[in-house]
Amino acid sequence: MLMTGWTVRVHGVAAHRNVGIYSDVLASGWVDWSWSTARSFTCSDPVHAGTASISVEHTVAWGGLYLHTDEHLTGSAVSHLRFWVHGGDTGGQSVAVNLYDGNLSGGPAVSVTAVAGSWTEVEISLLDLGSPAVISGIVWQDASGGAQPVYCLDDIEFVTVTGTPTPTPTPGPGPVLVVRADQGLHPIHPHIYGMNFADENLASELALPVRRWGGNSTTRYNWLADTSNRAMDWYYENIPNPNDHPELLPDGSASDQFIEQNLATGTDTLMTIPLIGWTPAERAFACGFSVAKYGPQQSVDPWALDCGNGIDTNGVEISGNDPADTSIPADEIFIQDWLGHLTGKYGTAVEGGVRFYNLDNEPMLWNDTHRDVHPEPPSYDEIRDRIITYGAAVKAVDPSAETLGPVTWGWTAYFYSALDWEPGGSWWLNPQDRNAHGGEPFTEWLLGELQAHETASGTRVLDYLDLHYYPQAPGVALSGAGSQATQALRLRTTRSLWDPSYIDESWIGEPVMLLPRMATWIAGSYPGTKRAVTEYNFGALDHINGAVAQADVLGILGREGLDLACLWDPPAFDEPGAFAFRMYRNVDGAGRRFGSTGVDAVSSDADSVSIYAALNGDVSVLSIMIINKSFASMVSTLNIEGITAPETARGYRYDGSLLSAIQDLGDLPVTAQTMTLELPAQSITHVIMTDGACHHDGDVTGDGLITAGDAQRAFLIVLGAVSPEPWETCAADCNGDGDVTAGDAQQIFMIVLGVGACQDPFR
Repeated sequence: MLMTGWTVRVHGVAAHRNVGIYSDVLASGWVDWSWSTARSFTCSDPVHAGTASISVEHTVAWGGLYLHTDEHLTGSAVSHLRFWVHGGDTGGQSVAVNLYDGNLSGGPAVSVTAVAGSWTEVEISLLDLGSPAVISGIVWQDASGGAQPVYCLDDIEFVTVTGTPTPTPTPGPGPVLVVRADQGLHPIHPHIYGMNFADENLASELALPVRRWGGNSTTRYNWLADTSNRAMDWYYENIPNPNDHPELLPDGSASDQFIEQNLATGTDTLMTIPLIGWTPAERAFACGFSVAKYGPQQSVDPWALDCGNGIDTNGVEISGNDPADTSIPADEIFIQDWLGHLTGKYGTAVEGGVRFYNLDNEPMLWNDTHRDVHPEPPSYDEIRDRIITYGAAVKAVDPSAETLGPVTWGWTAYFYSALDWEPGGSWWLNPQDRNAHGGEPFTEWLLGELQAHETASGTRVLDYLDLHYYPQAPGVALSGAGSQATQALRLRTTRSLWDPSYIDESWIGEPVMLLPRMATWIAGSYPGTKRAVTEYNFGALDHINGAVAQADVLGILGREGLDLACLWDPPAFDEPGAFAFRMYRNVDGAGRRFGSTGVDAVSSDADSVSIYAALNGDVSVLSIMIINKSFASMVSTLNIEGITAPETARGYRYDGSLLSAIQDLGDLPVTAQTMTLELPAQSITHVIMTDGACHHDGDVTGDGLITAGDAQRAFLIVLGAVSPEPWETCAADCNGDGDVTAGDAQQIFMIVLGVGACQDPFR
């Protein structure tokens, strides 16, 4: 019997409470979603126990028995998947077992081989199955690459520990942590807490600072017809956006609705504008590679069989297609007309309209993602010329708006153009386009060209250097949690954002140090340009591991002084990744945030525990974020320097013991400038302390900003719905009379609107 990642149990009484999935029949709430597999849930021979088992025959390579439930199980509530398997007369069936999470995504698989003529009990740890935060299904999939003989399954269940639980290990000593509140002061820009396409409820709760309209489909968006081409993501098809009143277009388009949601949540809009020169011809469905016109293809849209993937049946990409099948030319005038619509409807950026414009999306991939209209590989010169042309067009309509580019997809495109890698093979040994430009890396060269353009024209056409970043280590970006080894890798990979000593554990094989690298390029080639990363993802946002990684990333972005960032593929409202943002943006559910002025924070072992700290604007509140990235609980000493620490500090924690909420730890003792903190494995702890002085400034949440959230919390204090800390009462007492009333909350709201201030002498 082959055993890989699973164990055969010794029979006996186990201290387990089991969640049954199959025993004679499927448990209530479980259904059969199998594919390419013949199965029977009423097999009478062989049977392990009771009267029936499941017979399984994978009739096609990679077929799977898939048991699904809409009543998701909480992953942390179970420790193992247990079942019995019988190999029939032949045995030797090779099966990969994995779990599906709340997004219907499969985690890492564990190999199982059935034994002929006997039942074998299999028990697989959830750690080996990726420890999904929620479980929506179980799959037994052919792992042989072909059809296999029948095997049987019985008594399928998840195991949880009850009775006498496994003793919790005593936390070991953790690294020494030091915060120096009077050193290393630097601004933390709120725009680093942005997302792409976050839903309104999450954006509202987080007071999301910036939200991006981006992705491949935005490269060919027709604002007049409210239609986009989905590029290679979906068969190069024009697909109109749903719209109940198309006769009103362009009013009421998806882009209008996007902006209006942002206005409702107080969020700045980052809108992608197309630079590619083509846009969908009309508000109608169409596809770039019609089977009727261009012949049979390797793959077609299962819901539109005439739309192919542009690759013929022998694997050769179809060329010479007509772009007019889907699109019409659209130059910078088309974009200026769109901006005229937006500024006419919502005002200019300085008037509260669209603040940011992305100059397209990942243009170095156009000859791949949009090859039906742009088969030529983009070059250094093409990207420069389009940025100058369209950047100037934006500034002509709205000089107060800011532009971001070149929005390149990743590591290779930071240094080379698509024209460089187009020959294939060992192209990097003789990169034709880079060589033609003095051997200078693309990003550095582009910044220098834009500096020269500004000097000559007097117009800055690019305000932010914007690079996308998806870590290339296997199983990290846009992936499930994976095994414990993958989870540890994910947490190490955050170092690629900043650490010159970290050799990237991927095909890159050298330090990425993305944020310092961007700063160096800017300082040398185009000083004054800001830095943005409008797409990034470290994966596992449905798992505590991804939440811990995301919290570490947000701390790094603030410490390293990035100006703007947007997470791609944001978490669902109740997923762990959303709680990582809450720890910074709304830790108590009433608007309390991490500070806006970063200070020095040091861990004696940053690989296991990282720490970030920030003051609010008037230094009355110190926020400290402590992230245990290890798989063991620890006790660390936290030393506070540079301010007089109070006798107590407020603590909040998020960890795997409760994935549905942030835990309020209450008041924690501070003794002689020192705290002792227990840090659970893979946890995020936010400690907030005040200097005890009274600051009548309206910044009730203590984050250095005065927003509607401050007025809301002041009203909650007035109503007695929250128990404010002393500094909050002072901050909310906007008129300084020693009492917090509705008038104070109203005055704070007037500050938000820019028409008031707290009364003198309290500013």
